[in-house]
Amino acid sequence: MKTDAFALRHIGPRESEIQQMLKTIGAETIDQLINETLPDNIRLKKPLDLDPAMTEYEYSNHIQQLGNKNKMFQSYIGLGYNQAIIPAVIQRNIFENPGWYTAYTPYQAEIAQGRLEAILNFQTMVIELTGMEIANASLLDEGTAAAEAMALLFDVRSRDQKKNNINKFFISEEILPQTLSVLQTRSAPIGVELVIGNHENFDFSTEFFGAILQYPGKFGQVYDYSDFIAKAKNNEIKVAVAADILSLAKLTPPGEMGAAVVLGTTQRFGIPLGYGGPHAAYFATKDEYKRSMPGRIIGVTIDTDGNRALRMALQTREQHIKRDKATSNICTAQVLLSVMAGMYAVYHGPKGLRYIANKLHALTATLANELQKIGLQQTNTAFFDTIVVKTDVKKVKEIAENNEINFYYINENTVSISLNETTSIADVNKIVSIFASANNTQATAIETISETNHFPSNLARTSGFLEHDIFNKHHSETDLMRYIKKLERKDLSLNHSMISLGSCTMKLNAASEMLPLSYANWNNIHPFAPLDQAQGYQEMLSKLEQQLNVITGFAGTTLQPNSGAQGEYAGLMVIRAYHQSCGDHHRNVALIPSSAHGTNPASAAMAGMKVIVTKTLENGNIDVEDLREKAIQHKDDLSCLMITYPSTHGVFESAICEITQIIHENGGQVYMDGANMNAQVGLTNPATIGADVCHLNLHKTFSIPHGGGGPGVGPICVAKHLVPFLPTNPVIATGGEHAISAISAAPWGSALVCLISYGYISMLGAEGVTKSTEIAILNANYIKEKLNGHYDTLYSGEMGRAAHEMILECRPFKQKGIEVTDIAKRLMDYGFHAPTVSFPVAGTLMIEPTESENLEELDRFCDAMISIRKEIEASTLEDKNNVLKNSPHTLAMLTADVWNFPYTREQAAFPLEYIAENKFWPTVRRADDAYGDRNLVCSCAPIEAYMEN
Repeated sequence: MKTDAFALRHIGPRESEIQQMLKTIGAETIDQLINETLPDNIRLKKPLDLDPAMTEYEYSNHIQQLGNKNKMFQSYIGLGYNQAIIPAVIQRNIFENPGWYTAYTPYQAEIAQGRLEAILNFQTMVIELTGMEIANASLLDEGTAAAEAMALLFDVRSRDQKKNNINKFFISEEILPQTLSVLQTRSAPIGVELVIGNHENFDFSTEFFGAILQYPGKFGQVYDYSDFIAKAKNNEIKVAVAADILSLAKLTPPGEMGAAVVLGTTQRFGIPLGYGGPHAAYFATKDEYKRSMPGRIIGVTIDTDGNRALRMALQTREQHIKRDKATSNICTAQVLLSVMAGMYAVYHGPKGLRYIANKLHALTATLANELQKIGLQQTNTAFFDTIVVKTDVKKVKEIAENNEINFYYINENTVSISLNETTSIADVNKIVSIFASANNTQATAIETISETNHFPSNLARTSGFLEHDIFNKHHSETDLMRYIKKLERKDLSLNHSMISLGSCTMKLNAASEMLPLSYANWNNIHPFAPLDQAQGYQEMLSKLEQQLNVITGFAGTTLQPNSGAQGEYAGLMVIRAYHQSCGDHHRNVALIPSSAHGTNPASAAMAGMKVIVTKTLENGNIDVEDLREKAIQHKDDLSCLMITYPSTHGVFESAICEITQIIHENGGQVYMDGANMNAQVGLTNPATIGADVCHLNLHKTFSIPHGGGGPGVGPICVAKHLVPFLPTNPVIATGGEHAISAISAAPWGSALVCLISYGYISMLGAEGVTKSTEIAILNANYIKEKLNGHYDTLYSGEMGRAAHEMILECRPFKQKGIEVTDIAKRLMDYGFHAPTVSFPVAGTLMIEPTESENLEELDRFCDAMISIRKEIEASTLEDKNNVLKNSPHTLAMLTADVWNFPYTREQAAFPLEYIAENKFWPTVRRADDAYGDRNLVCSCAPIEAYMEN
């Protein structure tokens, strides 16, 4: 046994267990199982061409050496990214803690109360700092949040504006360049016309439905937007403001100026730069627009006993209801990062945030004064933390780089300097000395800092913020550590038990993959630093792209999309650009199977495509004849087919090559959704089945942790003819020679967490990634066989095998009065998170165990499911007071003096022996979603604020 092999640590079952499992499912070997699962015509004929697997120790040395190629300059570049101080208590107890980073999206509220509270804190922080009425649980980055704001304002146009097709959107020329690029990408397909200009000269024409402003401007100038917003409102133009959240501790919040949407990034609230991400964007708006707001909202409700409980409000994601009528395809958030940012506000409180903002502004004012003393012109008439200086850029740049400092060079005689939380008086002295040297003058050492505000007095914030107790009591490390631990104990994560979510691939996030994220030479690099200062990153990202090319069989990859839904959209926009390059501007029809994930039609609509739904057969497979008929019918306008493989119902459809051929014969491209790529790696690939582009969920197949709902990364891999259209960035060029504009704000998206997938592939190698796929399929078929006779599997392959996941039929249990939700909640009493509920088929459970779980854990889960099946059998339609309907059972219930249930306390909380060894207690009973929607409260508030009248 090679005990230093990473595969041994990543893959759960031991060799003896594998043999036992094969015997249970009736297969002699793994090869036999795979032959009975995958169609032979799509099997790869040779191993993947990947480098030999590194041991964990070798990888640790390798990643440290690679990180040393990144140069640790002080970056005063700004442009929406600023170095921040990560409080050690937050880094150790959240960022580096699997109890937080391995949790799933909080759909099962009863076992996610800790995370939900942390996100509610984040929402409260955003609402109060921005002066708005409602905020969501974070978005991906500032650029995409701005695009979502544009889409929201377009959606909430007045009836007359819609009738008259008012479609112009004004963008201030002060907007960040990367934000402008994302807006350009997102506007054209949905019919929005962008007009870029000086907001001071805007004529408020009735041709406009909305506008977006930057506060402060991209190079630091602070404007009073009150008059602009008032005039816009008089002309039915709604205004979004992209605001620096730290500046709002000093400056008048846009909500108080009348903004309709306020958005931005919370990166500077204790989140590492990470060469561009992941960072949590914030998005706040008026209560009247809540039904059009993208993403998730955490709300307050009550549980079965009337106690306060939290849950995802408006939680049925809009794309699953509206499909191609949805205004957003957002399917994730940046939960781990929003938890950190919210906890940063909890730790510092209002006084701490004011102190940080005051100190930063004072240092900036001091710098401006000192530069003027040595004869330089500083052109910003009002600023917060960024100034603009006229000087000889060539001289300054040379001296600055010799001193390992980066500024942003606007043109040959203008420099922008953005200070940050880490800046000290010593740093300011060093900056002044650089400019003095470049201008042949002498600087006097600075010993005190200016206390004068450098913005108009009417822009000074007068309103309070963060007045709730939670932001005013945990300011010592001991207090915050205990508060974080208190919340963590309320959440079930992968460090407690298997999370068998179908389609979501909750696999091991190995410590050796995660450790480098804390290294300063990886997490402290500005995304717009010169490329020669980020050679470690460039090598790592380039190698990861190459690895993904090999795995998918494609020619090119972009890592820019920072979620799966962004990957979907990127893939479709690349297809759109390809068709347009061929003169086929009319090709806009997307064929999508009826079983597709809701983000598919939403993404297609956002890409300006017309969705045509194709039928599925009773066995769940695509109806090939219906597909053929519709492909031929729309051949003149066919853009693409969107398909998931293996299918959403967990089967390798044997007709896949015929399906892709039909699309190609009729002029279309094939987009493959990579949600189920964990069943393909090393056995087949998207290129082999005939796809042209696929997105990959690095937070699924390639081991980036889900983080409670994010970060996610959704790169796309494309065939050779699509490579020229991969997206670029306006600050640092990426992509192909005919690149589309930006998909997300940073050139390489959430680059920091790409280290995880790079480590995963590098330590597993070709043999390891292939074996991971094989064991994922073995584990799924083992569960299928163990549950056979207790639950029916809804769909199977032609030889009776599942792929890496399966759907259990639960609808007949309604005859016993039991819904699939009852099973999901009862599993909590057994110490498990529910599988995927009611997707893709209502009333079912979709189970995916992943390769990381060993035989003992699989058996525990199966025992729990079989025990629940017996409980279902004992239920009756008339009986509403049973162990399933009353689940989950809390510690408070079990220890109460009164027990008014027709079953024992032991049956409620300890139905099987293993539970006593490691009992997980849900902290609330079932959350009342209907009550929460009737009484929507999405911020920290006293109980009186949400109690129903």
